[in-house]
Amino acid sequence: MRCWLMKSEPEEVSIDDLASAPGQTVAWFGVRNYQARNFMRDQMSLGDPVFFYHSSCPQPGIAGLAEVTRLAYPDQTQFDRSSPYFDPKASLEHPRWFNVEVTFRQKTRLVTLAELRADPLLEGMLLLARGSRLSITPVDSRHWNHICSTLLKLKTARVAR
Repeated sequence: MRCWLMKSEPEEVSIDDLASAPGQTVAWFGVRNYQARNFMRDQMSLGDPVFFYHSSCPQPGIAGLAEVTRLAYPDQTQFDRSSPYFDPKASLEHPRWFNVEVTFRQKTRLVTLAELRADPLLEGMLLLARGSRLSITPVDSRHWNHICSTLLKLKTARVAR
């Protein structure tokens, strides 16, 4: 089991949108970075916990928890000519882009990016690395546990390793 942080612009899909989606589940579509795609396609497993992170908004930060509930499959937006995520080099026989599905687990207080940066125990967290812009990053279990227990004050979202 790995832990993840997945960024979404709230105008596209917010934690509230996830909570109100059918089955409280959404496909994580539109990822167009190879490293982030590879994380979804090659490393995510069913049941992996996810920090749902609001990005590109006035107050970015962790807004809730989700879980990977469907493994990677071709992102259908790559084939849709009317989609901003259309990729003319992709084909049904050779898809280039994949998505997983995530399911809502819990809305939390917003743990802001500034708050995360100020915490010395989160040193080395990929989200906080200089120049990091990936929309999906693995989260070390010690960082996950610290955020859940100390910043979010949760007992049920801990990861035992």
